[in-house]
Amino acid sequence: MSSEKYTIGVDFGTDSVRTIVVDVRNGRELAGTVSFYKRWKEGKYCSTQKNQFRQHPLDYIESLEESVKETLSKIPASKVSKIVGISVDTTGSTPCPVDKTGTPLALKDEFKNNPDAMFVLWKDHTAVAEADKINLIAKSWGGEDYTKYSGGVYSSEWFWAKILHILREDKKVRDAAFSWVEHCDWIPALLTGVNDVRLLRRSRCAAGHKAMWNESFGGLPSEKFLTKIDPLLKGLKEHLYKDTYTVDYKVGTLSKQWAKCLGLPESVCVGAGSFDAHIGAVGAEIKPSVLCKVIGTSTCDILVAPKKDIRDKLIKGICGQVDGSVIPGMVGLEAGQSAFGDVYAWFKNIISWPLEGLPPNKKGKIMEDIIPKLSKAAAKKAPKDLSIVALDWINGRRTPYANQNLKGVIAGLNIGSSTVDIFRALVEATAFGAKKIIDRFEEEGIDIKGIIALGGVAKKSPFVMQVLSDILGVNIKIARSNEACALGAAMCAALVSGVYKTVPDAQKNMGNGFEKEYKPKKENHQYYKKLYNKYSKLAEFIEKDFTDKVKK
Repeated sequence: MSSEKYTIGVDFGTDSVRTIVVDVRNGRELAGTVSFYKRWKEGKYCSTQKNQFRQHPLDYIESLEESVKETLSKIPASKVSKIVGISVDTTGSTPCPVDKTGTPLALKDEFKNNPDAMFVLWKDHTAVAEADKINLIAKSWGGEDYTKYSGGVYSSEWFWAKILHILREDKKVRDAAFSWVEHCDWIPALLTGVNDVRLLRRSRCAAGHKAMWNESFGGLPSEKFLTKIDPLLKGLKEHLYKDTYTVDYKVGTLSKQWAKCLGLPESVCVGAGSFDAHIGAVGAEIKPSVLCKVIGTSTCDILVAPKKDIRDKLIKGICGQVDGSVIPGMVGLEAGQSAFGDVYAWFKNIISWPLEGLPPNKKGKIMEDIIPKLSKAAAKKAPKDLSIVALDWINGRRTPYANQNLKGVIAGLNIGSSTVDIFRALVEATAFGAKKIIDRFEEEGIDIKGIIALGGVAKKSPFVMQVLSDILGVNIKIARSNEACALGAAMCAALVSGVYKTVPDAQKNMGNGFEKEYKPKKENHQYYKKLYNKYSKLAEFIEKDFTDKVKK
C-alpha cells in the first residue's frame, strides 16, 4: 500500500484513556497519549467495602478530548488531515442508564452526583444477588436457557444483573431511565452525534457475551423470561435493541461538533465499539487456536475458532461464545479471572498499612518499589521449598463457572512464613487460576496451540510471567506493542474506513509482532504439577464448604 493514511485507536481502560495514531501501511505508532480519569483518581462514587465501582460520563468525555487533542498535537498537520478512521474499545460490561436521547442520566443536574446514574464499571460486584436470581430462573423456568451461550452461568459483572440491581435500589433512576447503554456503544454514538437511543448501533461483542443476545433467540431474552426474573424488567427490552454490529461496521462519521472539537475532518469514519480484551486480541494478532491473555488488574482470555469447528457445541463454564465478537466470521470464546494484578495490589496495600501517615511523595515512592522488590526476592526462592497454597478468588471467580460469592484463601502458613513466601504463593495462585481456564477449554475439546500475552502485568512483570509459563508448561509470547488494545482499535478503524477488507488483512499489515517469549523450566513445571493438585483440592473443599454454608 502506497497511499498515506492514518487511523486513531482509543482504548478506554479502568483508570484512563489511551489514544494512538497509527500508519495503516505498517502499524507504526506516530504518537500517543494517556489521560487519567480525574474523578475516578480521586476515588469518587466508589466503595470498596460494598464492591461498588462507578464512573462518571464526564470522566470519559474529558479524557477522550484531552487524549485525542494531545496526541494530534504531536504530529504534523499534514498527517492529521490524512486520518481516515477512529474506533474505540472500552471495559465491559459497563452499562449506564440513559434517557430517550441516549444521554447518561449523570449528565443531568438532578443526577450528577448519583452513582446509580453513572456507568457501572466491569469490576462492580454489587449485583451478586441479581446474578443468582438470573441463574436460578434460567435453569428452572421451563423455557429456553438463555445462559447457554454464556457458559451456562450468568455473572454479577454483566449487563442484566447490574441493571436489575440499580432498578431495585434506586426508584428515581428507575423512573428516569428510558434505556441502558454499554460504554462501548455510547462513545461511537457520542462521536457521531446520535441523539436517539433507538438509533445506537450496539456491539455484537457486548451483547453476545454480557447481555445473553444470540441470533438463535431472535436477539435478547424473551419478555416472559425477563419478567420472571423480576417484574421491574417489564418493557425494558422494547427500549433496547434487536440487531448488533461487529467491529468492521461503520456507524457513521464524526459529527460537526466533535470534528471541530478534536481538530479532525468530518469525513473521519467511526467504527462500532467493542470490549478492550477482544480488540486487544486483534491488536496482538490472535489466530485460531491461539489463546490471547490480556493480563492486568484482572484477566480476559480470548480464543477464536472457525464456525465449522464449533458447530453446535456449547462450551460450559466460560464467559460466552459469540459469532463475530472478536473477528467477524469466526466464533469468539471468552474466559478470564476476576483478579490477577488486583491480587498483588491487595497484598501490597495490606503490608503497607503503616505507611498511611507518611507524606504522599514519600509514600508513593515506597509503594512503587514494593512489588518489584517482592518479585526480585520471590524469584530467588525455589518452588519446592515453599508449602503455602493460596486461592486467587479475592474478587470472586469469573472462569470456570462464574461465582462472585467465592473468597480468597491463604493456607499452609507457619511461624516461618515470610512476606516474600506469601507473595510468591499469591503469584502461583493467579497462575493456577489461569491453568483452570485452559483445563476447562481442553475438557470441552477446544485445542490450544499457543499463548499470547499482553497488558500491564505481561509487559512489566518477568517474574510473574515466568511462573505462569512454568505452571502452564507452555511458551508464552509477549506482544510488542505497549498499546495492543488501542492498536487493535486502530486496525478496526482501518476496516471501517475501507483500507482493509478483513481483520487478518489489517493484522498482517499493521501488526507489531512480539518482543519476548517465556519458556517453561522443566524442573519447576514438574513440581508445580503436584502443587496444582493441592490448589485444586483446596479450591474444591472451599467452594463446597462455602456453598453449603450459603445454602444454610
